[in-house]
Amino acid sequence: MFKKLTLSALTALSLTAGGAMAAGGAGHVEDFAFSFEGPFGTFDQHQLQRGLQIYTEVCSSCHGMKFVPLRTLADEGGPHFSEDEVRAYAEQNFEVFDQELADGDGDFRPAKPTDHFPTVSGDGMGPDLSLMAKARAGFSGPYGTGINQMFKGMGGAEYIASILTGYTGKEKEEAGTLFYENTAFPGGWISMAPPLSGEDVDYADGHSNSLHHEAEDIAAFLMWAAEPKMMARQWVGFVSVFFLTVLASLLYLVNKRIWKPIKYKA
Repeated sequence: MFKKLTLSALTALSLTAGGAMAAGGAGHVEDFAFSFEGPFGTFDQHQLQRGLQIYTEVCSSCHGMKFVPLRTLADEGGPHFSEDEVRAYAEQNFEVFDQELADGDGDFRPAKPTDHFPTVSGDGMGPDLSLMAKARAGFSGPYGTGINQMFKGMGGAEYIASILTGYTGKEKEEAGTLFYENTAFPGGWISMAPPLSGEDVDYADGHSNSLHHEAEDIAAFLMWAAEPKMMARQWVGFVSVFFLTVLASLLYLVNKRIWKPIKYKA
């Protein structure tokens, strides 16, 4: 999912669950305790900033996020950097192709907050991660009913974190392709080399950079990237339900008052 990937990494995460399970059954997805879970969950701003650091230093060389505008890094509910910090981050880390430069022939320039995270393509590059946390379901069943999703959610972030921590160290080669045993991947073997090993980055806030915490942080960041307005949507939903409840109560009382003289008329 990140650096030093083989050409087959492009297809590793895009396999359908059904086809992969036919090769060896469903993988084990751990139920991580993310702060954004539940109807009143919220994103951890510091965790998102750490996840962005992992994406920048490890993931961005092989994976783009073309649907995520850089300016959203300043939005409330996200990493919430200042506008100056977002501008500096964009300029220092990314370049984009601008058709208007070099007399209309196009040229590269430092990215601006109004640009999106760059697209990464070419041999050996992995899939775009913009919507990966929404495209993967970590929980299902039992027996195909999907009941687990009612209690645990879709589990896309858990799926990503479980994949990153699920490597056992065993390898095998088939048809010229090297596979790695992974307890979370459906079928048990994945063609993507272990992207994180722990202590891959040094967090500015001094937080633990063990493999488990790194996997949690990047999974949380990708969940925010896939649904940056989740907290605002949840708040609107809560307010809507509250007003509907109040309105229903008022309508019930009005109904009782209007019909009371007729209902109890002798």
